[in-house]
Amino acid sequence: MNKSDITNKTVEYVRNLLENESTGHDWWHIYRVWNNAKFIAKNEKADLFVVEIAALLHDIADWKFHDGDDSVGPNMAREWLEKLKSDESIISHVCEIIKEISFKGAGVKSLMKTKEGMIVQDADRLDALGAIGIARAFAYGGHKNRMLYDPKIKPKVHNSKEEYFNSGGTTINHFHEKLLLLKDMMNTETGRKLAEERHKFIEQFLDRFFKEWELKT
Repeated sequence: MNKSDITNKTVEYVRNLLENESTGHDWWHIYRVWNNAKFIAKNEKADLFVVEIAALLHDIADWKFHDGDDSVGPNMAREWLEKLKSDESIISHVCEIIKEISFKGAGVKSLMKTKEGMIVQDADRLDALGAIGIARAFAYGGHKNRMLYDPKIKPKVHNSKEEYFNSGGTTINHFHEKLLLLKDMMNTETGRKLAEERHKFIEQFLDRFFKEWELKT
């Protein structure tokens, strides 16, 4: 099976798998990350096929929805790509990217070893920024039954994946615990440039949020 066929079949597979997902990790999240990744890859001169397949498969089984098990996604990706008779070198590369891509706490390093991994990670992080990032944060917060905001609950620096996974903070705290940190965690020059404007929009949103929260009448 040629690369184009593998990509097209993977698009169909992931769309069918995630089209009704409601936490902000749905097919359209995948679609946006896929487009982000292709754009960055063309500027950074990477292996576009690896980037596309990893972007398409990166959230087929997010560890946050599998009791913190970050092996489920890579295993599902391997099973799928083996079914399509992909080269082992491609499969291994894609699975490594999927395993390492996720943010697991401000104090936890998620360093990608390859340019392709860096690109897909940047593409995923871009979708956690800007207007879409704000919308996704509240969608996920609702799914987790998190409070919108409570001034008495302060943001935390999570130093382990387990601590981050079990965090019971508010959705607004999540902005400080993750979203506002992403700009300085981007891997590529293209990713950093794209993150700047989206980061500023989140800062503007939070300024407005707290002004309305403290509004005196």
